[in-house]
Amino acid sequence: MDEDGAAADLSPRAANPRLRSTIAGANDDSAQRKTKGRGFREEKDSDRQRRLSSRDFDSLGSDGGPGPQRSIEGWIILVTGVHEEAQEDDISNAFGDFGEIKSLHLNLDRRTGFVKGYALIEYEKSEEAQNAIKAMNGAELLTQNVSVDWAFSNGPNAGSYRRRNMRSGRSQRSRSPRRRF
Repeated sequence: MDEDGAAADLSPRAANPRLRSTIAGANDDSAQRKTKGRGFREEKDSDRQRRLSSRDFDSLGSDGGPGPQRSIEGWIILVTGVHEEAQEDDISNAFGDFGEIKSLHLNLDRRTGFVKGYALIEYEKSEEAQNAIKAMNGAELLTQNVSVDWAFSNGPNAGSYRRRNMRSGRSQRSRSPRRRF
């Protein structure tokens, strides 16, 4: 007798109920597979991958190689190594000589209130930004040398990137030391 006072079923099938797998669906091949989103793939996904890999998608395109990338409104340069007590006026005076500055972002650390150490400056024309980079890269601004470069750039050519990253065989594996037994 069990705890409720009812007679226990002595049948061996009742003692061992059959467990159903959440993935296999209890031996029924036609049952829909349930997964928990941990990378399980089915055959229908491979068809989708084949269709997508054969298409040639549109891209934003670049002008043929590495170099500066124009933002939506202008040419943006990144100034790093900015003194923590610098003001927008200090930076606009130093970089205003090369052309009209459309916008200047000097981000502050909320906790300390000081400059985070970089500034973004936007020029209308590429020549103005290029002149600012040439003249101010490595220059001293408020007792600190600043580095100036393009904020956005086209990536490397697709062909050169693939050639550089194509590895063969064993070299694709990580370079961690071999296991000791």
